Amino acid sequence: MFELVLGEGWDEYFLKLDSSQQERIWKRIQKLKDLLSTRHLKHGLPFFVLETGQYRICYEENLNIRKIRFAGTHKQYEKWYKNIVS
Repeated sequence: MFELVLGEGWDEYFLKLDSSQQERIWKRIQKLKDLLSTRHLKHGLPFFVLETGQYRICYEENLNIRKIRFAGTHKQYEKWYKNIVS
């Protein structure tokens, strides 16, 4: 079981979503406590991606701690990704 930590600024895009979308994504974030593995964002970057329909959740993993770094739509995810890569 993993401990979830919310990273600084993780909700920048999340808060722009309507409440029903936020609820759906939040439930999925809570499942990260028990989920064994997800897709690695890109080799060389310390992030993993969980896809929920058109939404993305990105997090870092260190031992038994998962730090949420992003939650939002795919389009918002692309913006966020470009900011961390550059």
